[in-house]
Amino acid sequence: MTEIFSRSISRRSFIQTGLAAFGTLVTLNAGCGSGLIKADEKKTRLALLADTHIPEDVENNYRGFYPYRNLEKIVPELVSNSPDGVLIAGDLARLTGQPGDYANLKKLLNPVAEKTPVFMALGNHDNRQNFLKVFNDTPGEKPDLKGKHIVVVKKGATRAIMLDSLLYTNKVPGLLGKAQRQWLENYLKECDETPTILCFHHTLTDNDGDLLDVPRLFSMIAPIRKVKAIVYGHSHVYGFSEFEGIHLINLPAVGYNFNDNDPVGWVEARLGSRGGDFVLHAAGGNLEKDGGLTKLAWRKG
Repeated sequence: MTEIFSRSISRRSFIQTGLAAFGTLVTLNAGCGSGLIKADEKKTRLALLADTHIPEDVENNYRGFYPYRNLEKIVPELVSNSPDGVLIAGDLARLTGQPGDYANLKKLLNPVAEKTPVFMALGNHDNRQNFLKVFNDTPGEKPDLKGKHIVVVKKGATRAIMLDSLLYTNKVPGLLGKAQRQWLENYLKECDETPTILCFHHTLTDNDGDLLDVPRLFSMIAPIRKVKAIVYGHSHVYGFSEFEGIHLINLPAVGYNFNDNDPVGWVEARLGSRGGDFVLHAAGGNLEKDGGLTKLAWRKG
């Protein structure tokens, strides 16, 4: 346990102190540094998605958005983009993670999965048992941790660790939990120095529906310099912020937005040893930032 937890400190105090400016740090399409990827360096190209919310009923809709149709529209883009892998940051299913939801998701993703591996994390609208019954042969290294679905992805110059923040199905808050955090700490201490991205579903501020153990996660990963970024969804908002040099990348939703100002779509990531380029592919909602590029430099160490 780090020094910040050597005395009693509340979750709210930790987050207010460490992320005091979180709300003001969110930027879209703002370049950050230049020459972050060496010209002769082979990039790892990942497609980043979140909140697909695929229903069993293909006509199910919310706020005028049809999640099934949205992903159906995006799939050909993913196939033609030919990424090294696809990462989906949870809320795969519409509301309660029914088998039919996952059957439709699998059908939609098949053209992608035939070309490149698809790695998925679970969110609060997922059901772990139903997901694993339908997706029973997914790629990636899967540590044996009871009650959690974890996937380790190693692609070129990047490592991604898909964590499981599902606490209760169809209830908003998330939790990694002590066992998963301990596994993560041990793994990060033992693995090589490849730049590492953590990917899970829940947001990282101090609302009741966020990740409940975010202070413990932050205090653990802050000194582990190989951790460069966290990718997550849940809010259906696209934005970038930072904690202790760790980039926090909030992905837009595929299924629908909650606010007309936010895009619906996915993000193309081109990652190198020193940083990454992130390009928004807006498929609906606010299309103003479609094609917008954000450059991030990894923290040193």
